[in-house]
Amino acid sequence: MPNIDQYIEANAARFEEELCEFLRIPSVSADAALRDDMQRAAEWVAEQFRRLKLTPEIIPTSGHPMVYAETPTVAGAPTALVYGHYDVQPSDPLEKWTTPPFEPTRRDGNIVARGATDDKGQLLTHLKSLEAWMNVEGRLPINLKFIIEGEEEVGSHGLEKFLAEHSDRLACDCVVISDGSQFAPGVPAVTYGLRGIAYYELHVIGPNRDLHSGSFGGSVTNPANALAMILGGLIDKDSRVTIPGFYDDVVPLSDRERKEMAALPFDEKEFYEQIGVDGAIGEAGYTALERRWARPTFDVCGIWGGYQGEGAKTVLPSMAAAKFSFRLVPNQDPAKVSAGLKTCLAELCPPGVKTELIDCHGAPGVLVPLDSPYVEAAARAIEHAFGRRPVFTREGGSIPIVTTFHQRLGADALLIGWGQDDDNTHSPNEKFSLADFHRGIKASAKLWEELSKL
Repeated sequence: MPNIDQYIEANAARFEEELCEFLRIPSVSADAALRDDMQRAAEWVAEQFRRLKLTPEIIPTSGHPMVYAETPTVAGAPTALVYGHYDVQPSDPLEKWTTPPFEPTRRDGNIVARGATDDKGQLLTHLKSLEAWMNVEGRLPINLKFIIEGEEEVGSHGLEKFLAEHSDRLACDCVVISDGSQFAPGVPAVTYGLRGIAYYELHVIGPNRDLHSGSFGGSVTNPANALAMILGGLIDKDSRVTIPGFYDDVVPLSDRERKEMAALPFDEKEFYEQIGVDGAIGEAGYTALERRWARPTFDVCGIWGGYQGEGAKTVLPSMAAAKFSFRLVPNQDPAKVSAGLKTCLAELCPPGVKTELIDCHGAPGVLVPLDSPYVEAAARAIEHAFGRRPVFTREGGSIPIVTTFHQRLGADALLIGWGQDDDNTHSPNEKFSLADFHRGIKASAKLWEELSKL
């Protein structure tokens, strides 16, 4: 390992330049106009493997291509599957960016660009650790497979189909994913739990045209008012979801988990100040961390209806709509939530309007056993690179493909993110610490050695 660490340090400047090169490609999977750039990003990733004398495969899908590669076989050694994605979120609102989103800029020790932390910078740490091993030792001590997709930000449909049809190609002992955050600056983490999701769009439809609010208000059910009532009815004053049976399968936090979460260096007041608010409401009886990581929630993500232009227009809209999601915890079933939601909507919908529910997508949550030997191997690798043992955390967000990997491959997932909570993921001025970028490469390289000992 000393020689590998030295290689990583000697090539740090080049690694940063290659990261910038990767970040300049506007690989926004949701934008059909950027399809050629998506292909260009996939080719860029494939070229990284070709330089190391591997033979990558660019796998077409109905959407954007995936890149697959594997290292030469090491008989009797464990096999790890490295997952990442080269697609990024749209850059809107552009006016909020300090510098253009696809012109990487070094600022305050960070690289600022769309995709810096989600997920190009984190993905590249594993490609560069592979380079270090291949150039120093000529081989790895374990078997590595890489699957890099271009549709994570739009649902991973191509990868889901590939896993269903070709799971044997991705067979492995563990899945390594760096697409998240450390607990805090200088406090690395292994994430052992992810929440799931159930996402919907609801249309509330009333009269056959917009009506004058003076002439018709009070005599006709206003779809916008009805939508507000319905959404409000899905949650009670204690921020608990009112869907029948919603909490039936929720696994309570153990006393040990609550104690460990309480012992983490987390200040709720500072957390709220960081995001520009003076407090928050949430499910009674739980801390902000517990609600964020291990309790199910309901959130309206978008809402519209009626006049949106300048000035006033006294209109009673013919329809109103909203997008909303439920974050689910392990053991909750998205299909069961959908069934309960439909029952609840039927009860909440007032006369004079009807509802149309679109079930957009869903995925269950996941928990990784803390006593897994792969988790301990990851902890040792992180301690080597970051200078301290990681804490063990959950994550409030969802990575639906993690559940699919577990179901299809039966493998533990090592969720070892190098980002920070304030990296502006999905927001303007997304950033990634360059120091953590280099530490992530070292941790990744050490992980292959630690896994080889199992």
